[in-house]
Amino acid sequence: MRTMGKGMAAALLICAAIASTESANSKRDRSGLRDFAFLLGEWVAHHRQLKDRLAGSSEWIEFDGRVRQRPQMDGFSNSGDNVFNSPNGAYRGTSLRFYDAGAAEWAVWWLDGRNPGAGLGVPIKGRFENGVGRFYSDDTLRGKAEAFSSDGGKTWETNWISDFVKVAP
Repeated sequence: MRTMGKGMAAALLICAAIASTESANSKRDRSGLRDFAFLLGEWVAHHRQLKDRLAGSSEWIEFDGRVRQRPQMDGFSNSGDNVFNSPNGAYRGTSLRFYDAGAAEWAVWWLDGRNPGAGLGVPIKGRFENGVGRFYSDDTLRGKAEAFSSDGGKTWETNWISDFVKVAP
């Protein structure tokens, strides 16, 4: 009897999971599937990042980069390949978004190329309403809640701003 290799078995499991997800999602709320369509494509970016988050900092670091966003899983997912030309050295990161039609919300994960061993971590979850996206997570930064509010949502800190210019096809 011939056995299947680990790679083939993993591929079959992934295909089965995608087929199961597509079947379940076909009966649910698909209204948010195009929420991130505006971001698909290739972009030149200008980023502004607080020098130190959740520390009362008002000093911004500015740098350029590029991002390529691609749809996946028939629109239920998309990913971004990011290059950041930071003054501290260039690095890459990957965003992964998945639309949960049952909950009618997106889950967004981030993989930082400077520390890929940290894994994907806790996703931020949310949805767009009236053109405004609200995404939340219970992640922490230096032991503090990292919803970019250190006082339970009374005040909020914006710590990253990006402007994008679409690269001509």
